[in-house]
Amino acid sequence: MATQTKKINGLSLTALVITTAIGSGIFALSSDLATAASPGAAILSWLIVGFGILMLAACFNNLLNKRSDLEGIFSYGRAGFGPFVGFISGWGYWMSAWLGNVAFSTVCMSALGYFFPVLHNTNSPFTVAVASLFAWSLTFLVNRGVESAAMVNAIITICKLIPIFTFIIVAAIVFDGHIFTAQFWGNMTGPMSASVVGHQIKNSLMVMMWVFVGIEGATVLSSRAKSRRTAGTATIVGVSCLLVIYILASILPYGYMTRTQLAGLKQPAMVYIFEQMVGPWGGAFISIGLFISVVGAWLSWTMLPAETMSLMAKQGLLPKRFAKTNRHGAPTLALMTTACMVQGFMIMLIFAERAYEFAYSLCTASIVVCYIIVAAYQIKYSWQHRHERGNRLQLLIGLAALTFQLVGISLAGLQYLFICLIVYVPGIILYMMTRKRDVGRFLTKLEWSATILICSGAVLTVTLLLMGRLSI
Repeated sequence: MATQTKKINGLSLTALVITTAIGSGIFALSSDLATAASPGAAILSWLIVGFGILMLAACFNNLLNKRSDLEGIFSYGRAGFGPFVGFISGWGYWMSAWLGNVAFSTVCMSALGYFFPVLHNTNSPFTVAVASLFAWSLTFLVNRGVESAAMVNAIITICKLIPIFTFIIVAAIVFDGHIFTAQFWGNMTGPMSASVVGHQIKNSLMVMMWVFVGIEGATVLSSRAKSRRTAGTATIVGVSCLLVIYILASILPYGYMTRTQLAGLKQPAMVYIFEQMVGPWGGAFISIGLFISVVGAWLSWTMLPAETMSLMAKQGLLPKRFAKTNRHGAPTLALMTTACMVQGFMIMLIFAERAYEFAYSLCTASIVVCYIIVAAYQIKYSWQHRHERGNRLQLLIGLAALTFQLVGISLAGLQYLFICLIVYVPGIILYMMTRKRDVGRFLTKLEWSATILICSGAVLTVTLLLMGRLSI
């Protein structure tokens, strides 16, 4: 690799964690959360989600330090449960990343639509063409060198956080405790009870899952970090910063507008809240921030899937040609394959009314599968080394992370997990071809059994979709 001497530092990796997770979700969070819960239930939800996400970040930190020989999020599944599970994790992560890019493209066009009404309709051919131009431009940037793109990403992180921090500061200044406490446990649809609070928490968890997708960014690029410890620290620091930002940005508006008012705002809600706070210029200010935010996340998510395909190829889970790099050290074929998938899905936006919702829901389901495998390996590794200092605590951390992710995938909608099975089928074909070349056989007996289950689930999912029994 031509750029082997270049290494990403801790600041850039921390910025990568933050900017990968902060995309479009934070700008819609206030309204989405108000629709789901009262202030009290929202705070409880953040405590639950904060604990679960920090446990997952602790798993990444521990495994990066203890298994510094492993590269890529999928490598934990491969090391703990065999190459097939490693492939399942890696392919799911790759799928999650490019689906996230499609979601970012629609929101990016919505932000530009605030200034250029012709782009407001995200389903029009012209809007799709502009979004495609953005996608290929970012691909070209990353193809010029992943490390350079990461540095650009750090700069973008600083720029896009300015509007968010400005919003938080102004929201804190205009915060009214009487408005905040007036309906602290209030319910908009009926009498309040413990079951109603529980239902609000459940709905809040669903809203919050999407905004944390991407915290594994430092892990995926750990092979390019100055050290694995640097990548682990960046994950912990990045997630902690994200929690503070998300909590302030979503809870403070409860002290400026009532829950009913917040829930009734147009999206992205932050634009219109700030517009009411400071005047007409506020909407433009936040819209610019939204645009920068989405482009930053889009850039990160252009790097991550290509890096995943490249590492999977190096470890014998995909054909070797996906690992080939250009003179800048970028995996060109992996980048172009990902860009083509994004392009194909963008074209579908012309014909799909709910493409954005479908893209980010499927993205979330895919990434949670990867997180579950990481937590499972944390448990296995800690149990195998339970007599070593600190590993019993790491075992508990792994159990907590696994429990949270299993609950999360249930709340996110199991139908999207079933739809993921369809996308796994072509990937399994590539995996089988690679294994046939490397070890002389397509699959082991256990892998054949898993493949049959996945393919059967995919066929069943397609059938249910055609019958209208499963909605997307």
